[in-house]
Amino acid sequence: MFRRPLLASLILGFASATGFAPLQWWPLTLLCFAGLFALVYRAPGLRGALLRGWLFGLGHFTLGDNWIQHAFDFQDKMPPALGYLAVVLLAVYLAVYPALAMAAAWAFARKVKARSGWIEPDLGYVLAGAAAWIVTEWLRGVLFTGYPWNPLGVVWVPVPGVRNLATLIGTYALSGVTLALAGTLYLATQRQYRALAVAAIALLALNLGWSDRCDRIPCISTASGTEVVIVQPNIGQDAVGRPDYAEYLLTRMIDLSGKPGPLPRLVVWPEGMVDYFVEEGYPPPWYRQDPRLVRARIAAVLGPYDRALIGGTAARFDRNDSIQSIGNSVWALDPDGMLGGRYDKAHLVPYGEYLPMRTLLAPLGLARLVMGDIDYVPGPGPRALALSGFGNAGIQICYEIIFSGQVVDEAHRPDFLFNPSNDAWFGRWGPPQHLAQARLRAIEEGLPILRSTPTGISALIDGHGRLLGTIPPGQAGAIRLPLPRPLPPTLFSRVGNWMVLIVAALAGLFAIANRRWAR
Repeated sequence: MFRRPLLASLILGFASATGFAPLQWWPLTLLCFAGLFALVYRAPGLRGALLRGWLFGLGHFTLGDNWIQHAFDFQDKMPPALGYLAVVLLAVYLAVYPALAMAAAWAFARKVKARSGWIEPDLGYVLAGAAAWIVTEWLRGVLFTGYPWNPLGVVWVPVPGVRNLATLIGTYALSGVTLALAGTLYLATQRQYRALAVAAIALLALNLGWSDRCDRIPCISTASGTEVVIVQPNIGQDAVGRPDYAEYLLTRMIDLSGKPGPLPRLVVWPEGMVDYFVEEGYPPPWYRQDPRLVRARIAAVLGPYDRALIGGTAARFDRNDSIQSIGNSVWALDPDGMLGGRYDKAHLVPYGEYLPMRTLLAPLGLARLVMGDIDYVPGPGPRALALSGFGNAGIQICYEIIFSGQVVDEAHRPDFLFNPSNDAWFGRWGPPQHLAQARLRAIEEGLPILRSTPTGISALIDGHGRLLGTIPPGQAGAIRLPLPRPLPPTLFSRVGNWMVLIVAALAGLFAIANRRWAR
């Protein structure tokens, strides 16, 4: 079927990434993974299966993560062309996980000489691949601080019925379901149609049944008659060099926040949009403007029952009044200008917000990869901020929202999640991919998500993952809509990523049972 299997693996992997946003060609993704099953099954040995899976992953992650290159366009210390090398080097590492998954599938279904000839590919081979993919994708999300960007299950975000499976099994297990479905396409090419017929019926039932049930639920349900105002100023990274940058940001954000209305409003701003220090108690030379004045200017647009969630930098100082460390933070602000609580980003971006092993890597010149000479320090993890009149707000800053099963304070379940971000770095592909992953978190947890970014895509997402309001990239504005109620806790929100083990184990058991039944 494939005369040059290694080249075919690379090309199929590259094409498979078109299933993610912004293209969302998910049928092509399924066909590409069906081709991967064919290529791996025909591998002459374990080493060949590893190499074919790795080359597939190399193409898959190179295209899917191409947006990373655009971050180098705004990095004065590094040439923009280096961004392309960074994308490929990252893909070289990430491709290890598909390689391991497909090698495990090959090992399970290795050709065994029998009296009647070679054993044909069967459902056990496909299920073994799906189980291995679930485990390796989860490992990708946890090892070395984790990088679970674009899990395979996210391709179903445009398909309501299938994406709702995430309420039961979560994203990583949904990725395994996706791989199993692609495997049934491969089996159909081997004249094994039963599995494909069952998968097609299940897929049709999900889309006709589950999506229809969700669509009958009113699109917006208010929580105690409150509104949310999600601000998008359309200020990109090119504005950072302005001498009046801090004042420009603050004035722009205040102007777009609107005026109080008859309903209490929760006004939310993107990540880092307050470039002044807002906390008191810092050494006076570090203040460019009195923090009380900064907070009062923001509070002036709030009504007596309004609240705001604003993002900026929190600093920690040493005995010499020098900044020792900084935090990427969000504060709750009351109408009287008082801070009501702070969340510090816990899941920081390595080589973006801090340099791992700085004492070793800085002398090698790698400190140029990060934005400053001072590392951000992580906060304690997910926690909810109590907002009078609005309930508990869970905060997930920027790419924290992509970590399935790690976004909610389990001891204090929030009423909604706030995801301030800055996607101005990431070209055309990064923002829609980020939004798609946020929608999966809403589905998994049954919680509305308020997503505010400087340049887009800002959105209000309900607990079903539906977009109630958006602001397109490159436009300024504000979403002003009723704040949706949270849904009852989902199965996944109760079980969490134990579903990785449960679904992977079930797939493995069915694979073994299928093989024994066939014999």
